[in-house]
Amino acid sequence: MATLCRPAIAVPEHVITLQQTLELARHTHADHPQRDLVLRLIQNTGVRTRHLVQPLEETLRHPGFEERNQVYEREAKARVPAVVREALAHAEREPADIDLIVYVSCTGFMMPSLTAWLINTMGFRPETRQLPIAQLGCAAGGAAIGRAHDFCRAYPGSNVLIVSCEFCSLCYQPTDLGVGSLLSNGLFGDALSAAVVREEGGTGMRIERNGSHLVPDTEAWISYAVRATGFHFLLDKRVPGTMSMLAPALRELIAQHGWTVPDVDFYIVHAGGPRILDDLCHFLDVPPEMFRFSRATLTERGNVASSVVFDALARLFAADGPGESARGLIAGFGPGITAETSLGRWTVGSEASRAAGAAAQRSALAASVPS
Repeated sequence: MATLCRPAIAVPEHVITLQQTLELARHTHADHPQRDLVLRLIQNTGVRTRHLVQPLEETLRHPGFEERNQVYEREAKARVPAVVREALAHAEREPADIDLIVYVSCTGFMMPSLTAWLINTMGFRPETRQLPIAQLGCAAGGAAIGRAHDFCRAYPGSNVLIVSCEFCSLCYQPTDLGVGSLLSNGLFGDALSAAVVREEGGTGMRIERNGSHLVPDTEAWISYAVRATGFHFLLDKRVPGTMSMLAPALRELIAQHGWTVPDVDFYIVHAGGPRILDDLCHFLDVPPEMFRFSRATLTERGNVASSVVFDALARLFAADGPGESARGLIAGFGPGITAETSLGRWTVGSEASRAAGAAAQRSALAASVPS
């Protein structure tokens, strides 16, 4: 077992509201034969604000794949270290304590991975292992937690740092005019997150089991077409209905662990859109309140890909957690169609441990403030 500690979350400073999104869609696609449908779908997402890594006018400009990827690398290097420092402080760990860095992102490309840059610039040991995950999309946050758990089970006493960096706005394609693409333009946002998984100690979700489930013959439902202009996001109209296929897999994993759905006290799930959450309520027969943290992420941030589960988990922490030994489920959903899921119980560290973590966090934040 291993404890997933409190995540650190950051969002860029540029904000676009629902009203701005709707006005932009009205004017940009005034002659689109399905404009009214698109506007209605965007309105129904429940997304009220999103954050963008560039000002809106720059986001709408397409300078080419090369320049966009340069923006991705520059902004990742500028913004990731702060969330890493905060996550380490939450977990009462230093860079030298980390044995593996899992880096998840589907919105830009670097080789070597950003993990190499982090090791070279932030004090991680040269022996720190690296695991970049680039092709699981929104499911990658859940997969990262699972792989961190696997590593901690294999190497007792180890610590894993998970980093998620998603600049979805860099995938905007002005020539993609399908309904799915236009809906995505009003759904996705940008965010960064980080969290530490400790094999020993820590406050958070003590992971007991993880699992993966792929729905057969759905590879084309969520995908990228890689073209000269970059990543073109393809979203099949059947995707919103996938919980009818994934909810049974969640039930099965819960049953394998000797629990039933009513035994689960809290859920942290990927909020790809409002129907995902509504259908989970229906197929799992749980009240909407169980997904309040995921829904808050969707409302205030939009779909921030692999960072959704960490943003929702951070909201659970901010609400003082569910209490010692509460049972929980974390699930990321993405291309494949794939669910990456973890089960565990909430554990609370000692008072001295929490005080030390708070002091470390204050120190890290003070160090990040420019003089």
